[in-house]
This record gives sequence, structure tokens and C-alpha cells, in this order.
Amino acid sequence: MDGMAHASSSSVSFSLGALVLLLGAGCAYSLAAARQRQQGKRWNSWRSLSFWLGIGVLMVAVWPTTMEYAHRDFRGHMLQHLLIGMLAPLGLVLARPISLLLRSVPKTTGRSISRFLHSTTLQLVSSPWVATVLNVGAMYVLYLTPLYAASLHYSVLYYWLHVHFLAAGYLFTWAILAGPDPGIRRYPLRTRLGVLWLSIASHALLAKLMYGFGWPRGSPHSLEEIQVAAQWMYYWGDAAERLLVIALFARWYTQQRTRRVAFSMVR
Repeated sequence: MDGMAHASSSSVSFSLGALVLLLGAGCAYSLAAARQRQQGKRWNSWRSLSFWLGIGVLMVAVWPTTMEYAHRDFRGHMLQHLLIGMLAPLGLVLARPISLLLRSVPKTTGRSISRFLHSTTLQLVSSPWVATVLNVGAMYVLYLTPLYAASLHYSVLYYWLHVHFLAAGYLFTWAILAGPDPGIRRYPLRTRLGVLWLSIASHALLAKLMYGFGWPRGSPHSLEEIQVAAQWMYYWGDAAERLLVIALFARWYTQQRTRRVAFSMVR
């Protein structure tokens, strides 16, 4: 009983801390965007809306009620995974927060950030293949090994998984869209499409394995909970991935149209 009370208290503390950080990030983004406009520089309001949508999704995911639901019910955990790792990153990436940061900080700080963005480590982890392994591959490790059951007993591991979901989801989305923020190598469209389809297939396969074989094993969750959560992963995960496909083609179409306009002006 004491262990459960401690876990509940720790969950509330994590939720409140995360909510404060998210609100702070949203306000900082809005202030930076407003400063750009005050200086006569363009900054699309849709980007600000996209960022706040991503922040809003994350706030729902770490709300104390959601955290409590996720800790006791595997369906709640899967809801968190979908919100943190698949939906929120799309809104955040499309908001171009790195571009806004580079335009807001002093030049010396901007050069340091640019060096980090072009570092070998970031270039490696943000490649489509490595980002997919970190994103989807990590889920295989989580659900097909004792790692998930262990996370229910160790708070640090449990909360670290939430951070990983967000970081891996952001890197994957950034890699597939090849931006729109600068810093990563822009792989050909066919390469990114191929990796994306592989990710979709791998995600669906994992959901079927969980549904058919009752993974993750060793957890206190019932088979019914696991099977419903697996269905959510399959269907709602597919819907989130379709949104990413739409964003990818929309971005590609915009780039092609911009190039055609620039070419016609040169002629």
C-alpha cells in the first residue's frame, strides 16, 4: 500500500513538473514568434498553432488523471504512447521550433547550435533508418522483453520511457519530413517513403504480436487490456502514420511548386 501511495505521489510530481515545462515552452515559443513580428520579420501563425497543438496533446498525455490511468491500465499506457510518441511530434516538428530559436538567439549562440545540428552524432541519429530503430525498434524491446514490467516498479525507468517516446518520435518525424527545420541531411523522397512504409508495417506487426501472444508478459495487466491496447496501437497508430504521410506529400508538393516558380522567374 505504501508503495502504491509513493508511486501515486511520484506520478503527480512528474505530471506537475511536466505541465510547468510544457507551458513554459509554449509561452517561450509565442513570445519569440511575437518578437519576430515586432521586428518586421515574417513568422506564420499556423506554425504557432501547430506548436500549441503539439503542446496541448502532450499536456493531455501527462495530466495527472491520464498518468494514473496509464500506470494501472495498459490501455492508458497505450493512449499515452500514441499521444506522446506519434501525434505530438508531428505538431511540434511542423512548427519549426529550431528555426525560430536560431532567429531569436544571439549570433554566437546560433553558431553553437548550428554546429550541434551538423554534428556527426545528430546526423547519425536523425537519419531515417536510425530514427526508425530508435522509434519502432525500441517498442519491440519494450513490449517483447521484461522491460515494460520492470518500468512499473522503477519510477525513473517509467518516466524515462515517456521522454524516450517524445524524443524518438520527434527525431523520426523530423527525419521523414526532412525538416522543415534545418540541420539534418535531406534524404531522397523515395528513401524516406520506403522507411516510412517499413515503419508502418513494423508497427502493425508488433500490434498483432501483442494481440495474439499477450505481450508484454509479466505485467499485472489482463489479456483483455493488452488486446484492446494492441488494437488501439494498430488502428490509431495507423491513423497517426497516415497524417505523417499527408504531411510528407504536402511538404513535397509545396517544395516542388516553389522550385517551379523560382525556375520560371529565372527564365
